[in-house]
Amino acid sequence: MAGMSAARAERGGCAQGWNNISMSLIARRAAAFRFFSRGAVNGRRWIQYGVVGVAVGLAGCSTYTPLPLPERANLVSNLNQLNLAIPSQAKVDPVKPVTPDQVGLLAVLNDPDLASQRAKIEQAHADVLTESILPNPSVTLGDAFLTYAPPAAGALYDALSASISQDIVSIITYGPRTAAAKARFKQVSTDAIWDEWQVAQKARMDAIAINAEDAEIKLRENDLAMLNSEIKEVEKATQAGNLDLTTTAPLLATLAGDEHDLAAVQLQEVKDWQDLDSLLGLQPTARFAISEPDEVKVPDSIDALITSLPHRRPDLIALQLGYEGAQEDVRAAILAQFPAFALGAAGGSDTSGVVSVGPQVTFDLPIFNRNQAKVLDTKATREQLHAEYQSRLDDAEGTARSLLIQMRIAAKNLAGARKALASAQSVLKSAETAYRQGNINQRDLTDFQSTARDREVDVIDYERQMQENALGLAVELGVGFPPTLITRTDQEVRS
Repeated sequence: MAGMSAARAERGGCAQGWNNISMSLIARRAAAFRFFSRGAVNGRRWIQYGVVGVAVGLAGCSTYTPLPLPERANLVSNLNQLNLAIPSQAKVDPVKPVTPDQVGLLAVLNDPDLASQRAKIEQAHADVLTESILPNPSVTLGDAFLTYAPPAAGALYDALSASISQDIVSIITYGPRTAAAKARFKQVSTDAIWDEWQVAQKARMDAIAINAEDAEIKLRENDLAMLNSEIKEVEKATQAGNLDLTTTAPLLATLAGDEHDLAAVQLQEVKDWQDLDSLLGLQPTARFAISEPDEVKVPDSIDALITSLPHRRPDLIALQLGYEGAQEDVRAAILAQFPAFALGAAGGSDTSGVVSVGPQVTFDLPIFNRNQAKVLDTKATREQLHAEYQSRLDDAEGTARSLLIQMRIAAKNLAGARKALASAQSVLKSAETAYRQGNINQRDLTDFQSTARDREVDVIDYERQMQENALGLAVELGVGFPPTLITRTDQEVRS
């Protein structure tokens, strides 16, 4: 009996043990299920938080707005429709003749090609902003849900992990990168000033040319009118039998040459007007009155202006700023030889609830790429800009001194042409008196008239050369133009 009782007790103990093990497995699986369910809920919460975060981030971003292209030209038909408000000056009166200086400033205000300057400057400013913003830290989050674990593993929790890191190389190169971007922003702005100077110079050159061509056309038209009148008189005398037919031949030859010369000047004036209209944003048929340019004087010396030229002329200053940016690029490239390096912290917990936190370092081994190509490229660019600046500086001084020589020659020729004109006009008056008295024939009088006209055309040409050389010299020396950008207030469509 005792043996049987012992046996039953042993069997009951085994059964109880198995029951305990079964209950333990069930409890662990239930716990695992609860943790899994809780992890799933947490996961859904993280997703919700992420959606909210993305929505908030997008709310702070720029939105897209379409900008359609124009469907028609924006040329206007007359001066009244242009922007005539020159800064720091009285508004241009379109009824009165416009001076060449005013024409140059109006071209800056209204030239369609200069309208894109603002976008170029804004783009350079965006580049500065890009280089001024450090890269965002990188964050990594992980949540491995506990779905099953053996009883002996002791796993009760989800496995969580988190890390944050920051790129260090971008911080190391931050200084020279931002300095280079700022230098290029200033370079773009200074280049924009130089572009305005070029447009103003071209418009003033056109105005000077048109003024001279107007004077020459009027002179030639008057001479042609007199020549036609004389030819008619000769033809009447020929028909009356008082003159031989051969008397008309040289006059007709002179008439053909004069008409050809007049047509050439008229055609050139049309081309100059079209160039000027294009600079002003006018239709090719637009015309307005241009006053005579002021008389210029030849400067005695330009040495002082040559010495200070690098500090005054916009294109040279722009090259200096570009070279400054290239210098900073070299510094940034050398600093970027530091291998890619990210520093941060990482931590997490495993399924048994053990929590660990510590630093995290990620870096490249500079075995193959040590940024050597970028260093060589930036150094070559710097050398190129150095040579370009020296070349531009040499060209500026050489051109300025050449223009001064040309001005002196033109001034000497102008003085001689004026004396010759006065002499030719005096001789013409005597010839006209002799013709009325019958002492010379029509052919001789025509020759005297042609000589006086040619002398007057010479004066017009030399005066034009003086004006153009003076304007070119002013540009080469960096004087006579606004040192800052002229504000454009007519960016909207004109009507």
